[in-house]
Amino acid sequence: MTQFTVLVTDDDQDIRDGIEIYLKNEGYQVLKASDGIEALTILETNDVHLILLDIMMPNMDGIQATFKIRSERNIPIIMLSAKAEDFDKIHGLSVGADDYVTKPFHPMELMARVKSQLRRYIHLGTFKEQQSIIQIDGLALDMDAKEVTLDGESVRLTPIEYKITELLMTNAGRVFSIGDIYQRVWNEAAYNAENIVAVHIRKIREKIETDPKNPRYVKVVWGIGYKIEK
Repeated sequence: MTQFTVLVTDDDQDIRDGIEIYLKNEGYQVLKASDGIEALTILETNDVHLILLDIMMPNMDGIQATFKIRSERNIPIIMLSAKAEDFDKIHGLSVGADDYVTKPFHPMELMARVKSQLRRYIHLGTFKEQQSIIQIDGLALDMDAKEVTLDGESVRLTPIEYKITELLMTNAGRVFSIGDIYQRVWNEAAYNAENIVAVHIRKIREKIETDPKNPRYVKVVWGIGYKIEK
């Protein structure tokens, strides 16, 4: 896995150095930054495949950095934070993070999450492709390019948002429960998944729906789950 580079961003040098040891033991290349500003500078001149991003940092915190990164890149972001409340997790995910790990964490759990996000990022397609492009009215999914367009305009989705959209579009008309979506997209058992999935569905709607409150594409089936209409 030496071709994959992980950017570790944390204002605590001991945490940066500790994570670096485990990442290098797994074969990853490692870059390090002490705040969001330094992380953005590194991204301008380096090919990075995943970012570990602390929330509480001086100069530019993880939330602000995520906004900046998401305006240009779909690199997987795993947020690190000592805050364990559901609100904090939902807030981190709502601004574009793909995963959230609470400090203190077991290093091997973090490595497992890094591997999972990289698999998803590098190999986004997990379904057998019957056709390379799926078109539903103005919404199109190009599975070769891993791109979603709306009325011919590219829609900037995070890797998790893309996976959810791909799941629903490749199974148009089928209703998926929140648990089904979480297990298929995150590849782990669904536990307290309702808010996490709902946040990502809301972000997808904001990007592909003319009126997110009256969606054309992503429909809720009350008491069951979500689907995309054929």
